[in-house]
Amino acid sequence: MNYHLPFIFLFIIGSQASITLSFSSSFKDDIEFLSNHTTVEILSSPDGLAKVAVCPEYQGRIITSTAGGDQGISFGWINRDLIASGENNRHFNAFGGEDRFWLGPEGGQFSLYFAPQDPFDLAHWFTPPPINEEPFHVVKQTATSLTLEKEMRLQNYSRAFFELLVQREIKLLETQDITSLLQTALPEDIQYVAFESDNRITNIGSAPWRKETGLLSIWILGMFNPSDGTTIVIPYQPGPEDELGPLINDRYFGKVPEDRLVIAERTIYFKGDGKHRSKIGLTQQRALPVLGSYDSANGVLTLVQYSIPGEPRDYVNSMWEIQDNPYSGDAINSYNDGPPEPGKKPLGPFYELETSSPAAALSEQESLAHQHRTFHFTGARESLDRIAQTTLGVGLDEIESIF
Repeated sequence: MNYHLPFIFLFIIGSQASITLSFSSSFKDDIEFLSNHTTVEILSSPDGLAKVAVCPEYQGRIITSTAGGDQGISFGWINRDLIASGENNRHFNAFGGEDRFWLGPEGGQFSLYFAPQDPFDLAHWFTPPPINEEPFHVVKQTATSLTLEKEMRLQNYSRAFFELLVQREIKLLETQDITSLLQTALPEDIQYVAFESDNRITNIGSAPWRKETGLLSIWILGMFNPSDGTTIVIPYQPGPEDELGPLINDRYFGKVPEDRLVIAERTIYFKGDGKHRSKIGLTQQRALPVLGSYDSANGVLTLVQYSIPGEPRDYVNSMWEIQDNPYSGDAINSYNDGPPEPGKKPLGPFYELETSSPAAALSEQESLAHQHRTFHFTGARESLDRIAQTTLGVGLDEIESIF
């Protein structure tokens, strides 16, 4: 398939001595904790500074990474309480992780997360076991790469069945890969870790997947540490709605309050503090190959790029309702966690940056792929600002002024 620039997550952390980082764990601390509960596979650069941790038993998710070796900051959000409890939460094992493999759609008549005839509410929402509680299997490994596989059989809300093979190839990226993908030289005062997941689903059943009974999509989600100073930044394609459709979907869990969502001329700003459960999404027609966030409290810049087709495609719709247009869904989403209702505990808290592949109308043995890359950089504010200007089209001062 012909895709634009592949998906990238980019984290950059300011080095000002006056900033107190909220990242309480070092990479070594997190790995020691995780190793007491599950198998952890480590990918490492030759100098030992860039490291990535993958948990095969946690559905092959990239759980965390560091740019500073064992004593460096651990970038991923990790739900220590849930992991330590040993509980299997059939709704969703929110273990955390920077790169989690899921499948869409979440809601609607072709949902994978609601049983036939069940109402679309949180009490009846269950993540399919193969992507919630079952292990992925390592089939190949080197010092800088890991390949995992998982066969699945799933049923959707309309009682259609899917047999599929999921393959995830995860690899640590080198300096020349980073500069090529970002199309910019890296400042000398930058430390970094960069990794890629290449995700593929194959129809291994005996019949094609048809729009009339529902299609699947690859859905990759990154879970990150929220703060009161985190602003999610999403550049978008401007233009009239009669040509490009609605600008944004901001009503997944009720309309987002105005003090949490600001739509500027070419940029959408969304609060990522983990205090108000809300979600937004953009269709392929509005989405650009980049989104991100900036955490002004901790000096963290996050950029995301992803694989998106050059030609118009169908995308599955994940709204929690019976839908008039089940293939008018989003290419990108951002979720801010928070209590589902007053007095209830949030899942995290965390915030997510998410991307999806087009709907997979696959014949027998046909495959669809979706790429997802993550970059973490540490450096001075001037370097962060330059990267934000180049990729998001706005600087840190402007981002910080929004909320």
